[in-house]
Amino acid sequence: MRLLASSLIVLACASASFSVSAQNVGVMAKGGILVDAKGMTVYTFDKDTANSGKSACNGPCAAIWPPVPAMGMPAAPYSSIKRDDGSAQLAYEGKPLYLYASDKQAGERAGDNFKDIWHVVKQ
Repeated sequence: MRLLASSLIVLACASASFSVSAQNVGVMAKGGILVDAKGMTVYTFDKDTANSGKSACNGPCAAIWPPVPAMGMPAAPYSSIKRDDGSAQLAYEGKPLYLYASDKQAGERAGDNFKDIWHVVKQ
């Protein structure tokens, strides 16, 4: 019985730490998608290769699709990559994360399926 209670406590703590780690990296799940701390929708780019440590969106692309900055030491399933300009970008399951400059208010998803290569990160 004591072992079962201990296992349940460990499981509850692990579950709680997952949601806390998401918030500690600057993004969180809301309404089935990832959003940043301001509630802005987070996207991935099909031209990025998961776990490559690189972003395929630089220069003018990054002005339209600003990278989500990495903060601290993210825990799995989050990680960070080093961008061409030397800044750190947050990644989810190895894919770099972005915002969309045309989304002006929290909850907007105007970039979802943009040119069939930009997608909302679903949870």
